[in-house]
Amino acid sequence: MEKVVYDSAQSFGIDFSPNVVSVAKPPWSGRPHNGRLERLILQLGAGKGRFSEITGIPRSIGCIGNNSFILRREPMSVERVKELIKEFKLAGGKELWLTNYDSVGYLLSMASYAVEIDVPEVYAVVRIEDIDEIRPIDGVRFIAELEYSEENIQRLEAHSWLHGALVMIKGSDIDELRGLKTTFQGEIYVDVLYPGSARKLDFNVIEMKRILNPTTERYHDCLAGTLAITADGYALPCPLLRNSVVADARETGIKGILRKRRLKEFWKMTKDKIEACNTCPFRYICHDCRALEYQATGEIDGLEYCPITL
Repeated sequence: MEKVVYDSAQSFGIDFSPNVVSVAKPPWSGRPHNGRLERLILQLGAGKGRFSEITGIPRSIGCIGNNSFILRREPMSVERVKELIKEFKLAGGKELWLTNYDSVGYLLSMASYAVEIDVPEVYAVVRIEDIDEIRPIDGVRFIAELEYSEENIQRLEAHSWLHGALVMIKGSDIDELRGLKTTFQGEIYVDVLYPGSARKLDFNVIEMKRILNPTTERYHDCLAGTLAITADGYALPCPLLRNSVVADARETGIKGILRKRRLKEFWKMTKDKIEACNTCPFRYICHDCRALEYQATGEIDGLEYCPITL
């Protein structure tokens, strides 16, 4: 299985063990974007994750985690999901992330289908609680999601076939994770949990947000190239921006969705377009999660988690 090479946590200016490739941001945030479709985050159900749409999802990498969402209508058919996966591949998409499944069997079948039609990179996120139900599939990069604990890290080490781990952690435990020694050889994405308000932050936000991406003057470091489709068929710029529907994937194919001006506006939502950020000297090295800011402020250009403007 080909191993994807991302910038390490050290290249983000954060001192963690070598297999920690991303901290408080999705792994693609440090890579240059070119204005084209790069990834599809496809949800396969309402989800069984700990954090819900109702109570809030305080996760820096909640976009690829297994959360719990409200379905506003019936889920798409299996046939439609397969059509969208095929259309994504034909449109030149590279990374398919399958998340928020309600059935392990459904997750495995969709991942297998994507591999069969030669989608270049297929990722499937599984909860650590369900790991024993998973059978490895050649070509599928399984990511185990877990809350940070010694017990869960040990469970992770018992599954050498895993491509990576999405480790949720409280800000107060970050220093403990810095000294992590593990035999797990896969990639580790550190998913930092944010409080509902900046007044309750218990970690250094500037350190967590620091990023090196050569295209941040033109493209949003996280949203660019990303398309999310919910289990009930709503196309979004991010799985956590639930009210920012850009198209109905039941009726519109991937190519049609990519023609939507609103989607491209999200891809190009640089810090220069956010009033409170556009004069900041650090704006091009600051990772920007619009979903977290929207959740905290109710505004797409909100600015809650910035110690500079507090």
